[in-house]
Amino acid sequence: MLSAVYKSLKKIDTYLFIEQRDDFSKVPEPLLAMFGTAELVTVLNLSTKDRLGIADINKVRAELAEKGFYLQIPPPPENLLKEHLAKLKEQGKLSEKYNK
Repeated sequence: MLSAVYKSLKKIDTYLFIEQRDDFSKVPEPLLAMFGTAELVTVLNLSTKDRLGIADINKVRAELAEKGFYLQIPPPPENLLKEHLAKLKEQGKLSEKYNK
């Protein structure tokens, strides 16, 4: 199973996997508009891969087979302040001012 992988020049760390190079016919128009200019990154043989960077390879294969494309978006950024405050609250070290 071959897949062409494109990166968005509009959305950082957003990638689009499609079945055939330069064939965006199965990708919905609103998604293409949001994605912006697509730059080819690579062509992968997903049949010979066990894993991908951050995407679940089985989900990529399934969505390619079902929909003809897979959109990989970056994970949400970490909120270190929120995590720190939660840890302080858990430890009982958070002042009443912030304990909401």
